[in-house]
Amino acid sequence: MNQKFIDFMREFYGKKMAVAVSGGVDSIALLYWLVEIGADIVCLHVNHDLRAAAKVEAEYVRDTCEKLDVPCHVFVWTGEKPSSGLEAAARTARYKMMTDFCHDNGIEYLLTAHQSDDQIETFLMNLARGSGVFGLSAMQPIAERDGIKIVRPLLNVSRDELREYCESRGIKYFNDEMNNDARYTRVRIRQNRHLLHDKLGISDERILLAIENLNRARNAIETDVDKLVADVMGNGFAMFRDSFLFDLSPDIRLKFVGTLIQKIGGDNYQPRLNSLRLAVDKLHGNCKFTLGHCTLRRLGERILIVPEGAKTTFRKRHGKVRKIEK
Repeated sequence: MNQKFIDFMREFYGKKMAVAVSGGVDSIALLYWLVEIGADIVCLHVNHDLRAAAKVEAEYVRDTCEKLDVPCHVFVWTGEKPSSGLEAAARTARYKMMTDFCHDNGIEYLLTAHQSDDQIETFLMNLARGSGVFGLSAMQPIAERDGIKIVRPLLNVSRDELREYCESRGIKYFNDEMNNDARYTRVRIRQNRHLLHDKLGISDERILLAIENLNRARNAIETDVDKLVADVMGNGFAMFRDSFLFDLSPDIRLKFVGTLIQKIGGDNYQPRLNSLRLAVDKLHGNCKFTLGHCTLRRLGERILIVPEGAKTTFRKRHGKVRKIEK
């Protein structure tokens, strides 16, 4: 078992946790490792009903949990599936079912099996999009979604190590054929990532080190932004002067607006960087527009952000908003 995994999990000893298990090598290895360290877990499996093998995989996860004496709950994604954006829709549905279960059962933590190869692939995908510090810092070890903490204890463990663990012990796992479908950007990156090392000498370790360094910058920015957001947030809205926004450094300015939109609009993710840049550009003059289920309005020196569909009047705004002067 990986020592970095053991050290990471010390913080969670004695806490009730859910673990997402698909039946693939990463999540099956995570399940076994959690049992080995005596973690208090319940297994959650989602059958998306998209492949012929889905029912077989669900039964295997259930049988494995029974053998390991781990409670298991299987969910099925029913109803019509979208003709486009299927992967994103499946991910949203999967997290919704699992986080709802966690809320209903008083579970604060949901563990997922994202590992270091996933982390590198996410970094490269975001690099291709031209992402900033927050996209390039990739996945966080602990994040939040729908009010549940998403914990990723394998981000410093490689896929090869997890596969070797399972194969050396005769532990069965399934291979999702979608992992070899080159129509998906992540798969194309996975199939060609070796060229970075073979042709350019850029190792996985160097990429992971860059992500770690970017995370330090991300954490510093987030600390500053959290303080700024607390200054301007009211009861479901934010109001501040233009000077407060435009006196901020560009990186903090974009993250500040993105964080407000996420909190007020209720989305799990902030708008993409290009959308935030366009929004900030519009806010240089009087305007009114929507982004991330929010309406943003500037009138004179004042800027207001409210949930989409709410009134955008500046009068009679009450809440925790103090006058900000820069």
